[in-house]
Amino acid sequence: MAQDDEAGSTGSPVGPEPGGRPEDEPGSGVMLAFGRQLKLLRVGAGLDRTEFGNRVGYAAQSVAFFEQGRRIPQPGFIDQADPVLDAGGLLLAMKEEVARAQYPAFFRDAARLEAQAVAISVYAVSAVPGLLQTEEYARAVFRMQRPLLDDRLIEQRLEARMLRQDIFERNPAPLLSFVIEEAVLRKPLGGQAVLKGTLEQIVRIAQLRNVEVQVMPNDGEDHAGLGGPFTLIDTDKGQRIAYTEVQDDSRLYTDAAKVRELEARYGILRSQALTPRESLLWIVKLIGES
Repeated sequence: MAQDDEAGSTGSPVGPEPGGRPEDEPGSGVMLAFGRQLKLLRVGAGLDRTEFGNRVGYAAQSVAFFEQGRRIPQPGFIDQADPVLDAGGLLLAMKEEVARAQYPAFFRDAARLEAQAVAISVYAVSAVPGLLQTEEYARAVFRMQRPLLDDRLIEQRLEARMLRQDIFERNPAPLLSFVIEEAVLRKPLGGQAVLKGTLEQIVRIAQLRNVEVQVMPNDGEDHAGLGGPFTLIDTDKGQRIAYTEVQDDSRLYTDAAKVRELEARYGILRSQALTPRESLLWIVKLIGES
């Protein structure tokens, strides 16, 4: 995937280059680089792991995991570690890249764009969009992934997904649109109680002034979205980018023709779906049936 939103300006789908960067999961890539730098600064400051941990509020074992690249530190740790180690902003400069390592590699560039977006439009066909998921629903989704994810990685990705929902607190608020297949809202991933909690959260979020949620009914005879799910992201630089994802592979499109194609498709999907008001009433009714 592209390293920044300028990389795809030639018009082709942006994907991993041959021999591209490592997955950057804990234990490799950016996390090893951060860990080595952290250890050098700590040793240079004459602090053992226990003393340093006490100063930043973390156990010595957690510090060891950070230094070994086995665990991704939270932003608060970096904020505290930099002045304690007199790093002069060196660790803070790596903060954004470290934060991106919380996500699976195929989603990292999309996550960065999402965090800066002024508008996002999502068409969902298999699961509730991540921005609308409850913690219980998201955990169930991660636990179902194959090959299996280990518990530590599940918790790491869960925390990252929940942090994405800070978008609803952002000021100025981005415009958010979701078109979700009816089948998704009926699929009890994690169990009926988890689904009900997720539907209740969708209802709450859908009532925000900057959010519109629409349901694509199962009985519709016309459907423009048979090509699969996709997301449109409007950046703060006035650029619209399309994002597609399937089987842990993803593409960012910046080519105007391709983006216009998906833009038109999304407009048709919205016209074929229930209106936002109809959708809200439909979801409330579905909750009552569960």
